[in-house]
Amino acid sequence: MKRERAVLQKNRTENTHRHEDLRAGDRRKGIFFILLAAFFFSMMSVFVRLSGDVPTMQKAFFRNIVAAAVAWGILFRSGEKISAVIQRKNLPVLLLRSIFGTAGILANFWAVDHLGIADANMLNKLSPFFAILMSIFILGEMPNRIEWLSVLLAFIGAAFVAKPSAGIASVPALVGIFGGFAAGTAYTYVRKLGLQGVKGPAVVAFFSTFSTLVLLPNLVLNFSPMSVRQVLFLLLAGCSAAGGQLTITTAYQHAPARDISVFDYSQVVYAALLGILLFGELPDPWSVVGYVIIIGTAFAKWYLVTHNH
Repeated sequence: MKRERAVLQKNRTENTHRHEDLRAGDRRKGIFFILLAAFFFSMMSVFVRLSGDVPTMQKAFFRNIVAAAVAWGILFRSGEKISAVIQRKNLPVLLLRSIFGTAGILANFWAVDHLGIADANMLNKLSPFFAILMSIFILGEMPNRIEWLSVLLAFIGAAFVAKPSAGIASVPALVGIFGGFAAGTAYTYVRKLGLQGVKGPAVVAFFSTFSTLVLLPNLVLNFSPMSVRQVLFLLLAGCSAAGGQLTITTAYQHAPARDISVFDYSQVVYAALLGILLFGELPDPWSVVGYVIIIGTAFAKWYLVTHNH
C-alpha cells in the first residue's frame, strides 16, 4: 500500500513538473508572438505616416480591406460554414465590437498624422486600462485595488504625454486618448465574444468587413487620388495590421493576458526607435516621463498578478 502511494505521488510530481514545463513553453511562445504583434502594429503606424496626406478615412479603408481579406481567407481554409462561426445570438456584441473598433482605428490613424508616432502609440496603449474600466459595465467585473491604482497611474502618465496647457489638452492628444478608450472597449467586447465561444478569425473577419463597408461610401464620395507609392504604403499598412491581429490572437491562445500583456508595450519602444530613425522624431523629456509611468505601471501590475497566482 505504501509502495502504491509512493508511485502515485511520484507520478503526480512528474505530471506537475511536465505541466509546468509546458506552461513555461507556452508562455515563451506567447511572449514571442506578442512581441511580434507589437512590431507589426508599429510598422502599421509607420506605413500610415509614410502614405502622406491621404485622408484618414481612406487610410483606414485600405487597412481594413486587407485585414478582411486575410481573415476571410483563414476562415474559408478552415472549411467551417460561416453560419456556424458567426451565430445570430452573437451579432449585437459583434456589432458593438466593430463600432468601437472602427472608431478606435480612425482616432489612432488621425493621431498618428498629428502627433509623434511614439506619442500616438503610447496614448493608444491606454487601451488595457480602459478595458479594466469597461469590464465593470460590459462583463460585470469589479476591479481590485491594484487595477484601480493602475488606471490612475496610467492617466497620470497620459497627462505627461498629452501635456495639457492651462488645463486643456491638445486636440490630437485627446483624439489619441479617445482612440485608446475605443480600442479598450472593443477588446472588452472581444473577450466577451471569446467567452461566448466565437473564434478569433471570425471576430477579425466580421470587424474588418463591417469597418470596410462603413468607410466605403466616404471613399466613393470623397476619394482622394493617390500615387502608386501611397497605395503601396497603405497596402503594406494593411498587411502589417493583419499580421498584428493574427499574431496577437496566437499570443493569447498560448498564454493568459496576465502573463504576457505587459510585453505589448514594446510597441512604444519600437515606435520611438522607428520615429527617430525614419522621421527624426525625438520624444521630449515629458513624453519620456509619461512612457516610464505607463510602462512601469503595466509591468508592476503584471508582476503582482503573476506572482499572486
